[in-house]
Amino acid sequence: MELILATTAVGRPRGIGHLAGCAVLTLLAAVASPLHAQNVDPIDRDTGNGIPMSMFGTYVEEGQLLVYPFAEYYRDSQSEYQPSELGYVGDADYFGSYEALEGLIFLGYGISNRWAVEFEAAVISARQERDPTDPGDFPQELKQSGLGDVEGQLRYMWRRQTAERGGVFSYFETVLPIQRKKRLIGTPNWEFKFGTGYIRSYTWGTMTYRASVAYDKGPELGEYAVEYARQLSNRVRVYGGVEGTEDEVEFITDLQLFLKSNVVLKVNNAFGLTKKAASWAPELGVLFRFR
Repeated sequence: MELILATTAVGRPRGIGHLAGCAVLTLLAAVASPLHAQNVDPIDRDTGNGIPMSMFGTYVEEGQLLVYPFAEYYRDSQSEYQPSELGYVGDADYFGSYEALEGLIFLGYGISNRWAVEFEAAVISARQERDPTDPGDFPQELKQSGLGDVEGQLRYMWRRQTAERGGVFSYFETVLPIQRKKRLIGTPNWEFKFGTGYIRSYTWGTMTYRASVAYDKGPELGEYAVEYARQLSNRVRVYGGVEGTEDEVEFITDLQLFLKSNVVLKVNNAFGLTKKAASWAPELGVLFRFR
């Protein structure tokens, strides 16, 4: 079960102090934990030879249940919005202050050593301010709260990785059209996504490459990412990656502290690399694994 406190919004303020704090925390945790033996198989060391999930640096093994309630906070002084997508007049893109608080639940289960499923649902309260240059009927401040995105994924390992070669996996995601009126906090239409990835473990860490195509009102490029994960010790795993959707690209770090073998504290930060991406988004959570 992971409890995450996050800020995920377009235009996050950069925080050097937070970066330094995470670096110090990582160092202290690594020093305080006994290192794995150097001859441990990199596949078992970094991933447990599990199936990669949508949560960064998280893998599920056969018969394993992941339960992850978490909270996220979003704030963005220059969040992009299109009035027509929110039920108002205007097809141009505008920028205004955005803020939201979201509580979510994530569930994942390893059906077999090839199949896994996951489910995620959110409750959210959000506020979007109007761009002064917006000439339409968009309100000065739009507030909405209630059920947010509800989505599920089916994930499949076409080829499990071995010492000689990497693994190949795919995933299919569906977002339900729960909020047809409150479009600021939910998805009004069915959304689908199909992606494929390649994962390869080395002595110095595990690399994952993935890309997807999505369908909302029409086909479009989905998420793409390059990711790195490394189990530094019995108690510490680190993750770093670059993820993007069209012209929104972020650099993401994730520190995982194993309080017990089945209880993991996660500290996550995302930093925007492009204008339309959120500039900063911290997350804090606790992941529970059950068999």
